[in-house]
Amino acid sequence: MIHWIPLQRMEQLEELVANSEKRPQVIFKHSTRCSISSMVLGRLERETPPEGWDFYLLDLLAHRTISSAIAENFQVHHESPQVILIKNNEVVMDESHMAIQMDELKSYA
Repeated sequence: MIHWIPLQRMEQLEELVANSEKRPQVIFKHSTRCSISSMVLGRLERETPPEGWDFYLLDLLAHRTISSAIAENFQVHHESPQVILIKNNEVVMDESHMAIQMDELKSYA
């Protein structure tokens, strides 16, 4: 089961980048109004996540400024739903919509 860390403060972006040097950091950008986003979130939650990774859940509707900062800071195009994997201060994977798969995340372990 995934233990989601709510991504609600800009300061958390700096923290997760620093933590990416120790362990992988995953951001799931979720739109609570989007049925595809809800379906992908449910699919991820039914899978077993890699141990020792941090999983952040960003509610796009409540925290648009954080979503924009992610796109700018990590140089990724905004999508929803979207998963971004950060290791050693760099984005190593960026997927959206139905391409989001736990097996692909695990392949970066």
